[in-house]
Amino acid sequence: MEKNLYLYYILLIMNSLGINKSKKDTKVVVAMSGGVDSSVVAALMKENGYDVTGITLKLYDDAKKSNEGRQCCAGQDILDAKRVSEKLNINHQILFYQKKFKKEVIDSFIDSYNAGETPIPCVQCNQTVKFRDLFKYAKDLKADALVTGHYVSRLQHNGHANMYRARDQNRDQSYFLFNTTQEQLDYLRFPLGEINKSETRSIALKLKLNVADKPDSQDICFVPNGDYSSVIQKFKPESFKSGKIFDIAGKQLGIHEGIINYTIGQRKGIKISSDKPLYVIKINSKDNSIVVGEKEALIIQKIILRELNVLGQKKDFDNSIFIKVRSTGKLLKANVKILNKTAEVEILDKETGISPGQACVFYSKDNFGDKVLGGGWIDKTFNKNLST
Repeated sequence: MEKNLYLYYILLIMNSLGINKSKKDTKVVVAMSGGVDSSVVAALMKENGYDVTGITLKLYDDAKKSNEGRQCCAGQDILDAKRVSEKLNINHQILFYQKKFKKEVIDSFIDSYNAGETPIPCVQCNQTVKFRDLFKYAKDLKADALVTGHYVSRLQHNGHANMYRARDQNRDQSYFLFNTTQEQLDYLRFPLGEINKSETRSIALKLKLNVADKPDSQDICFVPNGDYSSVIQKFKPESFKSGKIFDIAGKQLGIHEGIINYTIGQRKGIKISSDKPLYVIKINSKDNSIVVGEKEALIIQKIILRELNVLGQKKDFDNSIFIKVRSTGKLLKANVKILNKTAEVEILDKETGISPGQACVFYSKDNFGDKVLGGGWIDKTFNKNLST
């Protein structure tokens, strides 16, 4: 990395905190997962002269290994975070949150699958053990800010913080942070929101961090090789109960081996012969049944949200609103009607395969980019043929 570019990032990070104190008197807690992103954040905080404490969460006891990817918060990751902290000469602590994580994230994940939903445990993790429990711990340490390696932008004006999609939209993580409260957002800092992942790795190489070439986490940390059913088999084996497969008209087409083996939009593994491709259209936990149909039946016009979290102001919803219904999905035009802790969302663009249990995140566009207005959990979806 060229020296002037590196100095630019140092200046960028320094200005991103927005704390009216001298750097040496500014105490920051950095959430260190053991990956390159949070390690670079910790290093830049130290380079800028802040009083830095790195904290790593131990969330589960089994270190999962995969030939195809990595999971965060495993034993090796904790060791990597410790090594980075030693190199940087910063204080490092490990918080043992296994019981909290099991109750708040793993149990919730299993219950959601058993309810016929498609859960997003990374959102639950951010909402609970990270931005609730770690937030409180950082406050107890009298830290001035909690800093993370998430790729999301934060802009502050008159003491009020707003969240925006990251500049590197291929890495943007705002979808997973929709449940962040305003109090948390005012305290949090996301220094990597304005740079690309390749630039982050360049900084890690410049600083000679041992994680500079470490692969990114790809799997859900407690799900080895993406095998969700093995996790449910371990914690709740009674979930594997056979049931009936119907078409949209209500005609039985076959038998399934447990609704947890299916997700909305799934095509492979249905094991029903048909002249046209069949997809999972609906998962009904009440009678343990699966409904399949052609792809057109996956098109969703309206969704109902529960457990709403609103970051924007009411006037933000008077203008054009965009939504995201999956982490890798595109922004969709929508009309949003806020109803206390629920919302009705009319989708104006064509979209398929939206599943209850996933998140719907609200965005508006302004001169600074795509502003996050909060969101909610998808409770029901409506197609012209049926609702789920």
